[in-house]
Amino acid sequence: MASSPPSPPRIPHHVAIVMDGNGRWATRRFMPRVAGHKQGVESLRRCVKACADRGVGVLTVFAFSSENWNRPPEEVSGLMELMVGALAREVPRLSRDGVRLHFVGERAGLSAKMVAALVEAEASTAHNTRLVLNICFNYGGRWDIAQAAAKLAAQGLPMTEMNMDRAMALAHVPDPDLFIRTGGEQRLSNFLLWQSAYAELFFSDKLWPEFDEAALDEAIAAFQSRERRFGQTSAQVSTAAA
Repeated sequence: MASSPPSPPRIPHHVAIVMDGNGRWATRRFMPRVAGHKQGVESLRRCVKACADRGVGVLTVFAFSSENWNRPPEEVSGLMELMVGALAREVPRLSRDGVRLHFVGERAGLSAKMVAALVEAEASTAHNTRLVLNICFNYGGRWDIAQAAAKLAAQGLPMTEMNMDRAMALAHVPDPDLFIRTGGEQRLSNFLLWQSAYAELFFSDKLWPEFDEAALDEAIAAFQSRERRFGQTSAQVSTAAA
């Protein structure tokens, strides 16, 4: 009896990335930290295209955490200006490439100009279906869990796992399959705490501005080499696959 052809390599449907190392990249080159963040935008542009080309359906990136407000004021203001400028430049390109934008995070406290730019970017890309790009901005995993619990309490709904899942800020996409952190650090840093319960973790020593297509392929290859059991045994997984 002829054997079945091998299954094609699994591509993670949802990739989440902590884009760490922009400041260190700039400091090593005797440049201001904001210059590193500008270079990080270029790296994100490459990563979005690479993910779409490889068949990834959802890319979620950590752009600005709720803890980042504690950074030096000049860096925070530079990041805000960079965000507004990047939206003006990148949204038309993203829309042409079939990318749908979602901005995930607390909008209270952001300037009216910033909020308007986020809303406009989401509206202008709402029809796209090639790739969902979630940009977590003023986001924290603990904030996400707290806002979901508050939402359920206000609606008088029980705080079951299913209800909480539906109330999370990323309820519009499935949980991440592959969680990547660049910059050599090995921690979650309050990113997608609820959603990453069964994500495969990959830590890269590359600083984010250095993270290229080859580095993404390395992370995807590591994902493909792992057995995802979701609490089952290896034998159960093998039987289900067969």
